[in-house]
Amino acid sequence: MKRRFTLLALVLVAILPAGAARAASIGVEAFGGVSIPIVQDDTDQGSQFGVRVPVNLIPLLTVEPYFGASALGNKSVTLGAVTYERDGGDVTAFGLNARLGGFSGPGLKVFPYVGIGSHTLKREGTADLTKAGYNFGLGIGFSPLPKLSAGLRGEFNMIPLGNETSRKFANVTLGVSYNVLSLP
Repeated sequence: MKRRFTLLALVLVAILPAGAARAASIGVEAFGGVSIPIVQDDTDQGSQFGVRVPVNLIPLLTVEPYFGASALGNKSVTLGAVTYERDGGDVTAFGLNARLGGFSGPGLKVFPYVGIGSHTLKREGTADLTKAGYNFGLGIGFSPLPKLSAGLRGEFNMIPLGNETSRKFANVTLGVSYNVLSLP
């Protein structure tokens, strides 16, 4: 697991300086929304928030280092005649998305993206678990002002746990991005 973390950190360190030197723009995006567990009986939907740093490398490719955190909802579980409340748990993640150019119109952009990250699952009464996770989705962005944009994303996120099991989530987020630096 530490090898994956180290490899991801090295990739981020190698890509960011090289990408920034040729970048058309660098921004900061704060986002929030909802995380909905898929085929999981032991947790309920919860909130999600985080930050992305979009670095536009070439017109058709943007890389986004990100940090995200989800607080999943508690779930009532019944075993026999006993009902108890189970902690939904928390998921923290950091990683890298690759966002493709997609369709663009006047002030509107539709883009697909894929990503990989390190996810830590924490739940009361169990040991913390850190695994690699994968995501893909579709975003719609619009820009009301030259340096400011807003976007809506729908995302599928999967964290393989081994033994043919995984945690899957559908995430819907709304974000606001500010273009910090533009290069010619």
